Amino acid sequence: MPAAVPMMTKDRRFGYEAAGHHASQPLVFLHGIGGAARAWRGQLDAFGDRYRAIAWDMPGYGGSAALPAVSISALADALRDFLLQVGATNPILVGHSIGGMIVQQVLSTSPDIAGAIVLAQTSPAFGKPDGDWQKAFIDARLGPLDRGETLASLAPSLVRELVGDDPDASGIQLARDCMAAVPEATYRATMLALMGFDLRHALKNIAAPTLVLSGSKDNNAPAPMMAKMASYIPSARYVEIEGAGHLVNLERADAFNAVLDQFLEANLATTQVTA
Repeated sequence: MPAAVPMMTKDRRFGYEAAGHHASQPLVFLHGIGGAARAWRGQLDAFGDRYRAIAWDMPGYGGSAALPAVSISALADALRDFLLQVGATNPILVGHSIGGMIVQQVLSTSPDIAGAIVLAQTSPAFGKPDGDWQKAFIDARLGPLDRGETLASLAPSLVRELVGDDPDASGIQLARDCMAAVPEATYRATMLALMGFDLRHALKNIAAPTLVLSGSKDNNAPAPMMAKMASYIPSARYVEIEGAGHLVNLERADAFNAVLDQFLEANLATTQVTA
């Protein structure tokens, strides 16, 4: 299998990892708030023999430069720039958690940018900035940092809260390593960028073939919410992985890869039949 290779874009703004031939169909992976490009190595290894598999470091993470001000809109603009830098035309976009929000934001203004999309353990809305649930969510994650904890000290407990039943040990260690390495300023700014995000009204306009993927034990992006989300997307296929939590690609990599592979094969088959 091809090994993922850490890289930088020519403008030095983005770090990323990639596997596969440059001429192959781009398959681009976008991590969550506690992640990094390397969180997708199991997918780069699995798909690099058939696709140009690429995982970015979101701005402020890994090798990528931080943004002056972080918002979902600014992150979507950064993704457009990144796709141009790596020459990823008509990519398949796979967004996990906030990565899925970024995909939705990009599609809201550039509906034809992707050949297909995967929305994994994500949401179409975070809700009103002054909502009680929203404030409690942010406080639960930033409060320990305010009290002197670090992401390195918090990583084991944070990851434990995110996963479901019987997670893969090596995947969970990678999740902890990624979480521990996130700069505190980046974590804070990206967490606050969730406030006010709401693209529920735009779901009906998503025209690209779409996979909506949930874990039955995910408390951050609950499966019933994701099933409802999928029902508003005209071309969506919904899949729920039993027993999995919020980090499906790490805790159940084989299951995640199998579902993604089936979706990609069905989409490519459809494209070939209708071409």
